[in-house]
Amino acid sequence: MYLNNLKTNNMAIKNDAPGMKGQRSRNDGGELRHKRSDTHVGTVEKQYGIDLGVRSDMKLGTFLEKNKIPSLNDLIRKNK
Repeated sequence: MYLNNLKTNNMAIKNDAPGMKGQRSRNDGGELRHKRSDTHVGTVEKQYGIDLGVRSDMKLGTFLEKNKIPSLNDLIRKNK
C-alpha cells in the first residue's frame, strides 16, 4: 500500500509550465518563485547548459547585478 501511494505521488509531480526545467515551487500567489540570489553561477551553468565565463563560485545575484540583468530568465534567454 505504501509503495502504491509513493508511485501515485511521484506520478502527480510534473512540470507545470511549458519549457520549465525541473520542478519549481510557487509562492502563495501562485507565481513561480525566483531563484535564490546566493545560488552559485556554476549551478546555473550546469543546470541550463550554458557557460557564463566567470568563476563557478560567484553568486547569481552578484553576476546579475554586475551585468545589469534583471532576472535569471533574462540571463537564460540571452545565453541560449
